[in-house]
Order: sequence, then structure tokens, then C-alpha cells
Amino acid sequence: MIKAEVINKEGTKVGEEKLEPKIFDIEPDASLIQQAIVTQLANRRSVIAHTKIRSEVKGGGRKPWRQKGTGRARHGSIRSPIWKGGGVTFGPRNVRNFSKKMNKKARQKALFMALTDKVRNKNIILIDNLKLEKPKTKEFTELTKNIPLGKTFLTILPSTDLSIIRASNNIKKTRCIRADSLNVYDVVKYEKIFMPKKALAVITKTYLS
Repeated sequence: MIKAEVINKEGTKVGEEKLEPKIFDIEPDASLIQQAIVTQLANRRSVIAHTKIRSEVKGGGRKPWRQKGTGRARHGSIRSPIWKGGGVTFGPRNVRNFSKKMNKKARQKALFMALTDKVRNKNIILIDNLKLEKPKTKEFTELTKNIPLGKTFLTILPSTDLSIIRASNNIKKTRCIRADSLNVYDVVKYEKIFMPKKALAVITKTYLS
């Protein structure tokens, strides 16, 4: 049975917690993890660039000049793409769709692989109790100063805790997420995973029930 150390806010080991092997002991496959990350980032991508075609440009209701007799080239509308201020030909449009699909079981397996990698590299830190009296950044910093959280860490909460969320909002190197809303990108992105031991039961119940 795979286990992880449990520490207190002083950084001292106070026990061990058993980890579910179906989640935390899966042989990693880098290609599957990459596919899950690419899919997630593609699905959250918003289309910003958008150009107007000739039917969307203002003006050009009448012919600029008569067809014959002026010595100039024939034109039907100033909205033509060859005119300055006219429509754009083959420009980016906001109707583009970047979304990708991935099988739910494959996405879940990729998540388990990412969590397994964290365990094997000892990058999961369990704390016996994660509570703050006030939602203050200073209190959260004091709580974590004796814990080796590395350069960046993902804080996983068993349930919504506004005190922890608000206290950590001003800290760039961390992000809070609920244990029932895990995703591959965040697990891979952050160097360490920091969570109270209660979050393990929520993870197991959410993804194996």
C-alpha cells in the first residue's frame, strides 16, 4: 500500500496516510497526459481576433462613380476588400471552434497518472489540519512558512473554504481548487500539491464511486 507523510503546521511529521492505489499508483503515460492538457487548454481558449467582411463594413450603399466614361476602374462599392477601410478577405473570424474532445475515462486516467507522478516524486504534502481564523494573506503565509512547498504549489481543499481562498488570492505561486474539481493541467503546472488529509477521502469518493 502506497503511503504519504502527514505533517503539522510546524512541518513535523505526525503520521502517515494510506493512498488509494487506483488513483495514486498508475503507471504514467506522458502522451496521454499531454493529450489531456492540450484538450483542456483548447476548450478554455476564447476567440478574440475578428475581422469584418464586406457585408459588415459600414457605408458603400451606392456605387462610387458611374460605370463608364470616367477613365477610372469599375467599382461597385467602397466596402470591397481592395479599398482602404473595406472588408477583410480571409481574416480571422470569431466563429472559429478550437474545442477538442477526449474520452472521459482517458481524461480521468491522465489525472490519476499526474497524481501518481506527484506521489512518486514526493511532491504531495499532506497537513493534518488546514484552517485559518481570519482570511488574511499574512495568516496563510505564517501557516505555510515551515512547510517545504517549493516555488509553486496547488492547494486542494476538501470543500469550499472562503478563508483559505481569500487568504491565498494575493499569493502568485499558489492556486486553490476543490478536491472534487481536479484537472490535469493544474496538477502538472504546479510543483507541489498541498492539501489537508481530509481531501483524500473526497478525491477517492469523487473519482472512484
